[in-house]
Formats: sequence, C-alpha cells, structure tokens
Amino acid sequence: MKTITALLGSLFAFLLATACCWLPWLAVAVGGSIFSASAVSGKLEAFSGPLMVLSVGLVGYAGYSSWKKGKRKEKAEAVVLQSLITCPACGFSKEETMPTDACQFFYECENCHALLKPKKGDCCVFCSYGTVVCPPMQAGKTNCC
Repeated sequence: MKTITALLGSLFAFLLATACCWLPWLAVAVGGSIFSASAVSGKLEAFSGPLMVLSVGLVGYAGYSSWKKGKRKEKAEAVVLQSLITCPACGFSKEETMPTDACQFFYECENCHALLKPKKGDCCVFCSYGTVVCPPMQAGKTNCC
C-alpha cells in the first residue's frame, strides 16, 4: 500500500511540476483564454523545481519500499528442512529431513524400534520430538495437517 501511495504521489507531483508546460494547451483546448492560462502556468513554474525533487523522492521511496517488501517475503520463505529428532524412550537422536508437503505422523526409532506418535496437540512427530517444527508450522499455518 505504501508503494502505491508513493507512486501516485510522485505522479501527482510530476503533473504539478510540469503544469506550466501542458496547462496552457489544456486551457485552450477547453475554450479558455491563452493569456489566463499562461498567467497561471507562470506562477506554477516557480514551484516546478521543488515539485520535481519531490516527485523523484517519492519514486525512490516507492522503489525502496517495494525492494524491502521483496526481502521480507524472501526471509519468510526460508524453511528449515533438517530436524534432530530424539526418541523419548531411549534418548537416541538422528538428524532427519522433514517432508515439505505433509506431516509425518509416525517415526520408528533406529535404536530401540519404538514407534513415535505426535504428542496431543501437535501435528507431527517433528513438532513433538524434533529440534525444528515441521515446514507447515514454520510457514505459520495453525492447522497444517
């Protein structure tokens, strides 16, 4: 929203800054007098420099806010896929790669062969016994499975 507002503001400032050039032609086109239009445009010409600077500043701000928005989106998309899962029965730990498209409901411990299930309220074994929660939870989904 800030980007659009800044772009619209810069467009408005640009139109005001260049009004001394196009306003007389518009006044004549709609039936006005060239003399009255040139008098108004002469007064606007004194403000054209600051308005051009404002226009360039607003375009720069719009570009910066758009770039910043893209950086925030990149950061939010960085999902960790490796999690160290620890068996509650024997304490054995192993680093595993989590699935990105679904939650894992069961996991068999390589050491004691215990079948791990998610704790009540968790969506998967990584949320219950891993060092990193599952990718859907990292993405902020509250009802991921």
